[in-house]
Amino acid sequence: MKIFLAGATGFIGHALLYRLLEGKHQLLVLVRNPQKAQRLPDAVKTVHGDPTRPGKWQEEAASADVIINLTGSSIFTRWTPRAKQQIMDSRVLSTRHLVDAMLTAASPMTLINASGVNYYGMDDEAIKSEESGPGDDFLARVCQAWENEAFRAAEHGHRVVTTRQAVVLGSGGGALAQMLPPFRLGLGGRLGHGRQPFPWIHQDDLTSIFAYICNNPDISGPVNCAAPQIITNAEFTRSLGKALRRPTLLPAPGFIIRLLLGEMSSLLLDGTRVTPAVLEKHGFKFRFPDIDQALTNLLTTHNRKR
Repeated sequence: MKIFLAGATGFIGHALLYRLLEGKHQLLVLVRNPQKAQRLPDAVKTVHGDPTRPGKWQEEAASADVIINLTGSSIFTRWTPRAKQQIMDSRVLSTRHLVDAMLTAASPMTLINASGVNYYGMDDEAIKSEESGPGDDFLARVCQAWENEAFRAAEHGHRVVTTRQAVVLGSGGGALAQMLPPFRLGLGGRLGHGRQPFPWIHQDDLTSIFAYICNNPDISGPVNCAAPQIITNAEFTRSLGKALRRPTLLPAPGFIIRLLLGEMSSLLLDGTRVTPAVLEKHGFKFRFPDIDQALTNLLTTHNRKR
């Protein structure tokens, strides 16, 4: 299968690239920075271009069987008006130009486009399946605009899957890498009251989901990429402390987090309960459905790399 991958040099994309190579797929990787292209495996073909701008790279994209789009600037920054616009534009424009490329293809294609569980807003009561409606906060609006752009391709006969991703826990970066230093020093603790939901997924399960979707044409539409175990921030904190054999007695007061981070603090102090209904319906088996099991695996891997 010929796969065009945008966002391959990021935390998730780098891991996904190697998972797809294991499946013997032919990979075309879109890169903006030639220096980053030199770090990629020899088995991949690199295509230079900026996904937020149209260009010659779209011809290569249109030649693939599957496009996987993981592009988007980090949401872990203070949400100034300029940062908000960058968060929105980096996702919507890249998806728009990829879909435009698909509309020139000679035959139907598949688009697997990243999204987030933030689509559902910060409702910590109801459990959200893919049939649940959207929220109305900033990130919910970003996800809606992002997905709407992707589903333009479906209107022209292409298969579209939007992967609504939870917090991705991996050994090579991401959220866990930011958490480990204070927790290793015994300075970790719950955020705010700790009762907010903490949707999560092991990085290996997420990359397996992408491969699973590639090979299962019956899957289309939104897909919740979250572990089936629903936990709170306090429960995650206890699990991480237990895995590290460190105390977790120093909570971070919510008002301080809000003062330091502004509107972005909602990412840490609020959350939503998510269930992977579509994946379970289609028979996907999570390798790491339990947070204790996932953290033990990740910390073992992390320690081997140190």
